[in-house]
Amino acid sequence: MNVLKRPLVTEKYAAMNEVGKYAFEVVKTANKVEIKKAVEKLYGVTVEKVATMKTLGKLKTKHTKSGAVTGRTASIKKAIVTVKEGDIIDFYSGI
Repeated sequence: MNVLKRPLVTEKYAAMNEVGKYAFEVVKTANKVEIKKAVEKLYGVTVEKVATMKTLGKLKTKHTKSGAVTGRTASIKKAIVTVKEGDIIDFYSGI
């Protein structure tokens, strides 16, 4: 099973890429060792550090004819991976 779901490509994370930090959405049960091994195997880089965080989904309310319906967006786990100086990950190489 692959622990990496997708790379997070936003303006904030694009700025972090310039200093060797890359962000990924990962499986909720993944630990730092599994994330490190997956990134090293998939991208062929040396990982120095992995920081993880869980973000709770937001509450959303939709008003319908029968009243208000409350739900929640999906919760995700993110990993910020720091690679060895000189190594880069190119997310756009296959485009």
